[in-house]
Amino acid sequence: MERVCKFLKDAETYYLATVDGNRPRVRPFGTAHIFEGRLYIQTGRKKEVSRQIAANPNVEICAFKDGEWLRLSGELVEDDRREARVSMLDAYPELKAMYDPDDGNTQVFYFKNATAVFSSFTKPQEVIEF
Repeated sequence: MERVCKFLKDAETYYLATVDGNRPRVRPFGTAHIFEGRLYIQTGRKKEVSRQIAANPNVEICAFKDGEWLRLSGELVEDDRREARVSMLDAYPELKAMYDPDDGNTQVFYFKNATAVFSSFTKPQEVIEF
């Protein structure tokens, strides 16, 4: 899981795919944080992505860096504890201009039943489950 988080941070931008009804939706994201042994991402409750995750928590992330790519699929579980939101915002202080742990908007999710697949054109695939 640490390798997955490091890859996402090093890539800086990854793309999160959700489902909206019967249509896929993909958008750039940038948060990846390990808290209490789980991989977390962050968004805002006011965004469409929040509604989409609530309706169908199965998502996939794709990131690319230096000729290698990562596909991470799994189920997102909301962690509504203040401690989790604070930990995420402490890891990404630049977000504090837009989010606050007590604003009712900041939302953090951790991955459950996740499968990460590292691929490239020159190495065999590596699969990590957590």
